[in-house]
Order: sequence, then C-alpha cells, then structure tokens
Amino acid sequence: MRSHESRLTSTPAGQNRDRWGPRTAERQERAFLVGVEFRSRKRGGKIAGAAITPGAQAARDQAASGVASKLPSDSPDFSPEESLDELRNLASSAGAQVAGEFMQRRDRPDPATIIGKGKLEEIAGAAASVSADLILFDHDLSPSQQRNIERVVHARVIDRTQLILDIFARHARTREGQLQVELAQLEYLLPRLAGRGVEMSQLGGGIGTRGPGETQLETDRRKIYRRIRHVKEQLENVRRVRAQQRQRRESVPMATVALVGYTNAGKSTLFNALTQADVVASPRMFATLDPTIRSVTLPSRRKALLSDTVGFIRHLPHTLVSAFRATLEEVQRATLVLQVSDASSPISSEQDAQVESVLKELESDKKPRLRVMNKVDLLPSKQRESLRDDEHTVHVSAAKGIGLTTLLDRIDAAIEENRPSRVRLRIPQKEGKALAALQAGARIYSRSYRDGFVEMEAEAPGSVLRRMQEWVVD
Repeated sequence: MRSHESRLTSTPAGQNRDRWGPRTAERQERAFLVGVEFRSRKRGGKIAGAAITPGAQAARDQAASGVASKLPSDSPDFSPEESLDELRNLASSAGAQVAGEFMQRRDRPDPATIIGKGKLEEIAGAAASVSADLILFDHDLSPSQQRNIERVVHARVIDRTQLILDIFARHARTREGQLQVELAQLEYLLPRLAGRGVEMSQLGGGIGTRGPGETQLETDRRKIYRRIRHVKEQLENVRRVRAQQRQRRESVPMATVALVGYTNAGKSTLFNALTQADVVASPRMFATLDPTIRSVTLPSRRKALLSDTVGFIRHLPHTLVSAFRATLEEVQRATLVLQVSDASSPISSEQDAQVESVLKELESDKKPRLRVMNKVDLLPSKQRESLRDDEHTVHVSAAKGIGLTTLLDRIDAAIEENRPSRVRLRIPQKEGKALAALQAGARIYSRSYRDGFVEMEAEAPGSVLRRMQEWVVD
C-alpha cells in the first residue's frame, strides 16, 4: 500500500498537468477557499439566527463516519470572516497560493453537499476561471459529501481536517512526530476508501491523493488496519520510553513547566528566550510539532524543565489529539501550565476558549496555570502602557525580551517543588565542593571568613540544603 500523505508542492508558472494525472513539473498549487456559515443550528443550545462557524455540523457527519469530534458549546466562537482568514493562513502554511475565495451563507447545511448543488456549480466555474488546482472547504466533510462535491466541481476537494493533517505531515521531523501524523492520516483515510473509484489511483499528485483503487478495497482495508496496529505498537514503545525518561526526571526534585497555547501564539519564541534554545520559531501555523524539553534556571537558583508543545487550533481534529497523546502527556504531568496568548490578536479570547477546550479533553484544565500575554510589542503604545500584571497574568514580548524577568519570578513563586529556605551556614574552607555547590545553586546574602570557616547567610533549594545539613547554624 502506498503512503497516503498529501503534499502541497511547487512547480514553475505555466506548467500544466492533468487534474488526476501525475505532475510533469513542480509548482505552487493554487487553492480556492470556500467558507460556510449556517444561521441556525438544530442542536447545541444556540438560538435560531445565531451564526455558527464551520465545524459544528461536521460533528454529526464525523460521528456517522466513525471520526469523533469534540466542540466547545459554551465558548466564544469565531465569526465566518475570522474563520475564513484562519483557513487562508492554514493554506499558506501548507504551501498553497490562494487563488480565490467564496463565502456561502445558508440557514442549514445540505446533507449531500453542505452548500447545495447550485452553489457548487457556481464555485466550480469560479475555481476554473482562476485555474485553481484544489478547493479547500472550511468545514469538515463526511466521505459521501466529499465525493458528491468532487463530482460537481471536477476538482480535488480538501476539507479542514485533511488540510491540517497535511501541514502536520510537512512539519514532522522526528520519528515520533511522523508516526503520530501517520496514525491520524490512516484513521482519517479509512472511512473514505469506499466509493473512490478511479480517483483513488496513486497516479494523482498533490494534497488529497486517495489510496490505490476501489477494486482493492478489502485488501486496502486490511492493510490499513494492519498498519494502524503497527503504528500504535510503535507509539506505545515511544510512550514507554517517555515514561522511563519521566521517571528519571521525577527522581530529581525538578518541576516541569509546559507551554501551551493557540498555534502561532509565540510559544517557541518564548521557549527560546527563557532557555536560550534554538527551536524553530516561525510565523507559519504548526511550525512546532516535535516536543522539546530544556532546563531553565529560576531566580531562586532552582532549575525547572520547560516543555514546548504543539499549538492548538479551533476544532483540532480528534484523531490528532489522540495520536499526539504521547507528546501531550507532558502537559498532563506538568507542575505548572503556561498558557501563552497572542495579546495583539483581535480574536485572542476566542483562541483562549479553544485552548481551554483541548485542556479539558486532556483533563489538564484544573492544573495550576499562569496566563502569559505575548507580543505586547505589537500593541499601540497607549494600550501597552495601560497593561497591568496580576497574580494570574503576565504581559511579555518574547521577541523583544520584555517582561521575562517578571515571568520567571511568577514561575518561581508558583512552583512548590524543592522550595528554597533561608539559612545560616558555617562551612570549613577546605570543603570546596560544598562551597561551589552553594555558589552555583543558592542565593548568597552575606559571607565572611573566620578561623578557617566561611560563615554565610544563603537561600537555597531543599535539594542543596540536604547536603549542607551538618553545617547549618541554628
């Protein structure tokens, strides 16, 4: 069975290819975006006439196709324009060139095609007029809806989940990340095997190429099930290795701090600023997929482990949450969660609501948490001057180094593990190893030399003081 990994690739301008045939030369694919707004909802507690964003109706479609989806019902939601703007950013992150856009507003979704055959014919004409290679729907589509739409528009159709999976596949670098993405792609592909016909030929290219052919349907299913089992076994091995690494870390009194937040909130930039690491920081969505852990020295001279994690997004595909559970366990086991938000984003509250939804799914919403409002350097000066930190919120600019000292102080105050104590010590001068340990791991407030001893007042973590117990002065 060939790998079902879709790719947005680049080819020189002017080079054409058959829609379902192989590429003769690489060029950037042209995407036509379709946004959908439904003005009424049959369930979910919303009143008729309230706009809902793409993804709500898809919960029912996905449940029918065996793909679970958890959507927040009581959180601020995105407007249709904001949702389409996010799809535009996703398309750009996948390497596509946006050739055109279309927004369809309906009272309720069409069961067969989401937006109705008449509008689909209109979209087909508009997409053909701009030479679009594929059509991206800002909505999750059931397998039957996707097939019905493709029959009308005569082009490849990609839904929101498949687009996100493609971006994840492009950015996964480690073996673990690649396995997690492959598992999510296989689970997405499985209910979409039936009915693909000739379109499933691997002669196709670009995003969304579907499997090896309907005549091999049962064989393909067996291969996919077998591959899913194999990938899950490999991920279980990863989980065991992570558990062993975590046990070794937890044997040392060192707290773990997990960075979480909406994609492109600046988590990796903040991670680099606090740890002097060189994790890739990019304005593209989902630039970080592979988890990174580095130590950071707190003002009390304690050390903590900082964990950078994958960014969350509105209606994050449940298959990805499940596949990345081995990675997201770092959030579940963290002592403190730093929720990073983009203070300059006009939809910051909606993004935070989506992060809260994923944290609930991970059963990590009750953990001690510190809100970090990032990118304050992008705010107007008057608004920036009016910002005030409190015990739960710190305003920073990771890119400019603003507020990082305050943030480290707040992290230090929030962590209970290995809490430092202030003591008086009288250590023989010949105990150079002990004196060096204090110099490296404690705050020294006073020091004097008398009769071959060093008398000092210091504040040190419990792990350091346990080694100095014999020299503590009551």
